Amino acid sequence: MDRIEAMTVFVAAADEGSLSAAGRRLQMPLPSVSRKLADLEAHLGVRLMTRSTRQLTLTDAGRDYLVASREILDRVAEAERTAIGGSMNPRGELVIAAPLMFGRDHVLPIVMELLSRSDDMNVRLVLSDTNANLLEENIDVAVRIGVLPDSGLTARQVGEITRVVCASPAYLEKHGTPETPSDLRNHECVTFSGLSPSHAWSFSSSKGTTRVPIRSRLSVNTADAAVAAATSGLGLTRVLCYQAASQFAQNSLVRLLREYEPTPSPVNLLYAHQGRLPAKTRCFLALATERLSQVLVVSK
Repeated sequence: MDRIEAMTVFVAAADEGSLSAAGRRLQMPLPSVSRKLADLEAHLGVRLMTRSTRQLTLTDAGRDYLVASREILDRVAEAERTAIGGSMNPRGELVIAAPLMFGRDHVLPIVMELLSRSDDMNVRLVLSDTNANLLEENIDVAVRIGVLPDSGLTARQVGEITRVVCASPAYLEKHGTPETPSDLRNHECVTFSGLSPSHAWSFSSSKGTTRVPIRSRLSVNTADAAVAAATSGLGLTRVLCYQAASQFAQNSLVRLLREYEPTPSPVNLLYAHQGRLPAKTRCFLALATERLSQVLVVSK
């Protein structure tokens, strides 16, 4: 049994969700696909997939083997490119995960620049404010904001950002400008559930951290909505500095209580580092490090 070929068939079947679709992708007859998967399972002594008339479902062993198979096939492809002198040419699909707004505003331009440089690669950009599992979801690089837990993954810090309180000039003219965090008790707020609790905000000072009760007139689950509501004059909001950067530049929002802002949060590029990274990953990391380091200095 050719194990590399069997892994290729297995990965194709997992990706496509059916044996017939895997056969079409690999230009291989359906009986050959079925036989190679059966031979692989017999060799391993475990079932990798459960088959029904409608779909294929990975077993627990199959999910683990899929991650390992992808890594092995990537290494084989990289070794072949190195052997023919193509290790510096990025090829294949690169999967990147990033927070929604940050990814749209800062990662997408990097991706477009990278793609303009190489015709032999493509990118799947996953934008979500929920942290994805890199290994389980086959993500090559993730942008993470905040202190990272120990995970065995490699992190490259590219800058820092902080949480900011802001409001529209119209709101401040009507309600006054808070000078200290305690003044927030007299103001209306728009809270973003992904960042801070809706009942209190924390601030830093020489005396330590202070939690200040606030009145949340509106609670939303995206930063876009919080920024839009604050810009319209509904109240003060607190978001990450990059999430309101364009409004600050246009003077439609005013940054408040700067001397009480908390310690900035690190921004990292997170990836699994086992051996030599594929060229596609190395090229993205180099370009993203350069571009984000420039942007995040301004965003502090």
